[in-house]
Amino acid sequence: MTWQEHYINRYYPKTKGWIDGTTEFHNLCTSEIPSGSLILEIGAGPSNPTSRFLGSIGKVVGLDIDPIVTTNKYLSAAYVLEEGDSYPFDDDSFHACVSDYVLEHLAAPTAHLAQVSRVLKPRGVYVFRTPNRFHYTALVGKATPHWFHELVANRLRNLGPSAHAPHPTFYRLNSRGAITKTAESVGLIVRELRMVEKEPSYGMSSRLLFKVFMTYERIVNRFEVFSGFRANIFGVLEKASQSHSSLTLRGGPS
Repeated sequence: MTWQEHYINRYYPKTKGWIDGTTEFHNLCTSEIPSGSLILEIGAGPSNPTSRFLGSIGKVVGLDIDPIVTTNKYLSAAYVLEEGDSYPFDDDSFHACVSDYVLEHLAAPTAHLAQVSRVLKPRGVYVFRTPNRFHYTALVGKATPHWFHELVANRLRNLGPSAHAPHPTFYRLNSRGAITKTAESVGLIVRELRMVEKEPSYGMSSRLLFKVFMTYERIVNRFEVFSGFRANIFGVLEKASQSHSSLTLRGGPS
């Protein structure tokens, strides 16, 4: 057993109810997306756990700017999006859209949400997970050039040389305030914006970093006043029919 595995088992034991971030995100998808739905996974990429999981809920169509999406074996169909193009689907096509760590890479977030709103059926939902721009990883990411991300990001997560290099990030749709404002501008209802901090994935390169970031995790999870500094935003947006917006926000900066 590696020290990373030992630390995860010791400080984040599933036997005591700890749920990893991906499982919590998948649980959110289950609670929001009816069984048998037609789902558009935006930024689906190659075969991955979220595509596989969504396939257990309904039929999954993938969309990505990278042709590697065509190798994703969990998709019923895959489309490659050319930069600046509209999504290649009719209006009101999907019961749900899902993206997992995509919003931080959007150069044109309003156009993205407008396309999501267009292709969703009335009362359809957009479920997403994305970094919070007020977390230390996003703050460092926004303040440093992309070559620095390529140099250190995968090392800090203890990922091997075969891991995909990080994509460029903009963080233009990565705060609760930005999400709310942009969603409302295209007619989407904000149903939930949940702040989530999990085990320190960027502390996997050394025991010292792990314990420093673990201390941060303990503080922001224990005290609700610091919830706005948690690592991720789990969100649910809904395409309106004739309903009014309801918003769940939980402390901290927006």
